[in-house]
Amino acid sequence: MSDSQALSQVPLAALRDVIVSRLSPSLHVSGSPPSRRLLVALGAVVAVGVVVVALVVVLGSGGSAPPVAAPALVVARTGPESIFTPGPPLKSDPAGTLDQLRRLGVDRVRVFVSWSSLAPDPESRERPAGFDAADPAAYPASSWAIYDTILRDTEARGMGVDFTLGPPPPRWASGAGAPDPSTQPEWRPSVEEFGLFVHAIGTRYSGHYVPPGGSTPLPRVGFWSLWNEPNLGIELAPEAIHHSKVEVAPALYRNLLDAAWSALLATGHRHDTVLIGELAPAGATVGDVPGNFAAMAPLRFLRALYCVDSSYQPLLGDAAKARKCPSTAAKSAQFAVAHPALFQAGAFADHPYPQGLPPDQPTPDEPDFAELAQIPRLEQVLDTLQRVYGSRTRFPIYSTEFGYQTIPPDHEAGTVSPSLAAEYLNWSEYISWRDPRIRSYDQYLLIDPPRGNFASALEFSTGAPKPAFDAYRMPIYLPVTATDHGHPLEVWGCVRPAKYTRRDTHRRQHVQIQFQPASGGAFRTIRTVPLTDRYGYFDVLQEFPASGLVRLKWSYPHGPAIFSRTVSITLR
Repeated sequence: MSDSQALSQVPLAALRDVIVSRLSPSLHVSGSPPSRRLLVALGAVVAVGVVVVALVVVLGSGGSAPPVAAPALVVARTGPESIFTPGPPLKSDPAGTLDQLRRLGVDRVRVFVSWSSLAPDPESRERPAGFDAADPAAYPASSWAIYDTILRDTEARGMGVDFTLGPPPPRWASGAGAPDPSTQPEWRPSVEEFGLFVHAIGTRYSGHYVPPGGSTPLPRVGFWSLWNEPNLGIELAPEAIHHSKVEVAPALYRNLLDAAWSALLATGHRHDTVLIGELAPAGATVGDVPGNFAAMAPLRFLRALYCVDSSYQPLLGDAAKARKCPSTAAKSAQFAVAHPALFQAGAFADHPYPQGLPPDQPTPDEPDFAELAQIPRLEQVLDTLQRVYGSRTRFPIYSTEFGYQTIPPDHEAGTVSPSLAAEYLNWSEYISWRDPRIRSYDQYLLIDPPRGNFASALEFSTGAPKPAFDAYRMPIYLPVTATDHGHPLEVWGCVRPAKYTRRDTHRRQHVQIQFQPASGGAFRTIRTVPLTDRYGYFDVLQEFPASGLVRLKWSYPHGPAIFSRTVSITLR
């Protein structure tokens, strides 16, 4: 029995029990972003938003005829772009990590810029005397150095960045009332101080700022994410009060967005891409949850963020006041003007992990989750929230954290084998590609943490590649793998590094579809496909001569040749 067949026979009720247990409010997670993660078991993916395609059927060459170029399917979209969240190696070895990410074909690197990593005296309860938090020169130069280096190095390699500005705050910017102030800096962070912090970063990375002692301006940042997983109590607290019946974190986040938005506009970033949301895809829904520090289901969080009830009607009266929302219809009419980031941001970011379940099964009985399977629902909710206030905004969706945890080395419930993870990752990317509102596909972590927790990376902690490494670099997916003789199969894939080779060599790139018969013999190329998509995607119909294995082959300019994972097909 295959891994996927075995997993499909796990009762859904048992999987749901795993999810509930892993969202327990008693779960303690420590550390700082990007490792400050609640380990939630997530749902699966289903096919979403179908793009209209015009199919150009060209049968592959048979016999010993040489491979020939053939037209691809005409698809009404480009992308999505690839975003990579590498984790600690980015700061410990920026140049080496970015070289590897470029070889993998990464478009954009997600950079966590934690507030406390830049702030002076971050462990002190007292704000530094005379500190001008809006002035980048007031921050320690040594704290800026790693971010300056990463920005210069990504620009030199033709890559983009996603600067994620968020927790933890310095202790002197935390609010009063935390159960344990020494370990909970994310408790009611100061909105004013966060705005000043964003003002300093926006100024430094405006493209015009010359740091003290420098002679040229620092590179400009034009792509931002505001906070990280605000529906997680370890990132923003408290999540809810009064036996979890009144949401608090959404109002805290709304105010943080207001301050950050104003700061970015004031420092010359009006036309930048600014992502809001950055939500964890699941939350605690059983019992008195989420309380202070557990996870709130993302769509519940969104309703409170936009001040609507479960029927998507504006909150009024005491229910509105309790959530810091406008309490009258007249005040509600000014909501969009008062909170422009909620309506004018460049996109909405989600972390749609489908951890543990196969990509055709969402988490059962959880309509307020926002896993990849539920992104169509998320899109519908976001559109509805805009219409409540007369807005026609239809946010693009950015996936900015994604992956499958593997066993080994991760032994908690909800993990999958490394080989199954590779298959699921390719399937997930295909689904993302089919939805024109999804603008990015993310990979969370390059190397597994040494302890093996949240092992969603492309490499084991030893540096040895997982099957996901090849699957990420050159994904392949066949939606249907069995057909009758004479009928073609859809072959979808991406040669992620091809865009940099095309840019470096000014030569058009091609990918080879290779086939090995089940009866034996070597792989041979049966079709060569030109890569016309700027991100390296292609989608073709291909007829195969027999049952066997299918893979992709492509070569770097000076070697080596690389291959995708193999897919087994059956012809009846």
